[in-house]
Amino acid sequence: MDQNPRLTKYIDRKTAIPGPQAQALLERRMASIPRGPFNTVPTFAAKGKGALLTDVDGNTFIDFAGAIGSLNVGHCPPKVVEALKAQLEQYLHPCFHVMMYEPYVALAEKLNAITPGDHKKKTFFLNSGAEAVENAVKIARKYTGRRAVISFERGFHGRTYMAMSLTSKVKPYKNGFGPFAPDTYKMPYPYYYRAPSGMSQDEVDDQILQKFEDFFLAEVPGEEVAAIMMEPVQGEGGFVIPSVRFVQGVKAICDKYGILLIADEVQTGFGRTGKNFAMEHYGVVPDLMTMSKSIAAGLPISAVTGRAEVMDAPGVGEIGGTYGGSPLGCVAALKVIEMLEEDRLAERAVSIGSAVSERFLQLQQEVDCIGDVRTLGAMSAIELVKDPVTKEPYKELTTRILQEAHQHGVIVMGAGVYSNVIRILSPLVITDEQLSEGLDVLERAVKACISKNISE
Repeated sequence: MDQNPRLTKYIDRKTAIPGPQAQALLERRMASIPRGPFNTVPTFAAKGKGALLTDVDGNTFIDFAGAIGSLNVGHCPPKVVEALKAQLEQYLHPCFHVMMYEPYVALAEKLNAITPGDHKKKTFFLNSGAEAVENAVKIARKYTGRRAVISFERGFHGRTYMAMSLTSKVKPYKNGFGPFAPDTYKMPYPYYYRAPSGMSQDEVDDQILQKFEDFFLAEVPGEEVAAIMMEPVQGEGGFVIPSVRFVQGVKAICDKYGILLIADEVQTGFGRTGKNFAMEHYGVVPDLMTMSKSIAAGLPISAVTGRAEVMDAPGVGEIGGTYGGSPLGCVAALKVIEMLEEDRLAERAVSIGSAVSERFLQLQQEVDCIGDVRTLGAMSAIELVKDPVTKEPYKELTTRILQEAHQHGVIVMGAGVYSNVIRILSPLVITDEQLSEGLDVLERAVKACISKNISE
């Protein structure tokens, strides 16, 4: 890509990545860390602020990945940093199971108040999204006395064994790691862009909802299903967005058979989709919710919030964990929620998503490789295809565009079962100028990679 004078205000390119200092660290990383943990960009962070990251060689990037959706309030938000400094002077981790502490209670009260539904709720805390998923399943089984759990195709719920069993994508998440947890089953999830030709959105919904009834007849009775777990928007699956009608249809099935509905809001929560929680878009109140990622500006903490009578099903000592609900995570989360409310970040998410959608819907008119543009709030995706009619996934082009964007100062990630989706998860505190500059880079990367393909 040629240099463009517009692309100089925030992106500072000292060297191609990896630079010399990053290269030295990469050699140490390869020698001391397994190859399994993936890395999006081949460099190392030195400083982060808001929507910007600077690496060890002085390169400044606009961050469209946001630590895989963990940084809705951006890198190092001052209010969070100050709260953490104050907490560090008091105590680090007495362990809630040994001596309790007030921030744990305060955060539980806050989540009980702001999550969907006006019924009585209770919350407890863990370390990660996957651990929240594991415990939500435990609670659901304990409360219902039932065994089976249903999730959805293309869903992602984590890397621990129950979470991985509920996850759909085989490579890289499940390949070679079986056998998986028993009594876990998957149902289709609407993917309107890839529906059979001529099939309406309502017809897609009806077909899938009917499959539940067929499943209850052929596989597991509805009366033996403890829970249905669903992402209100599929994250790793490619930012696939269901209809209100579908989500309400799933809830109706749950109500009919006494099944608990678990909303996995690990990636969709805390303003990302233009609401505090994505389930609010559908007018559906889940029985249990799992949360993590942006709950605490990147600190490791997760939560399960749900109906009080359901949450109270496990006895004393049956749920918990040594580091769950750390004081640092709790005080950070309280400040994140304060920022979410005071800075109206859910509203900001809508304007970010509109800017992304407008830009790439326009580009879609110019190039054939953009098959679909999907946005709910600031959860935005561009699906790339080899042909707009056949919709054959274009994984290779997607990979090249991501690499091109990285080299020109924008950190962005892929997604989707076919690895042909570019997903944008910029911090909600990103400025209009930063967003515009980042989208300029990404647009130019698309055009440059298409041109290269044609010339080859």
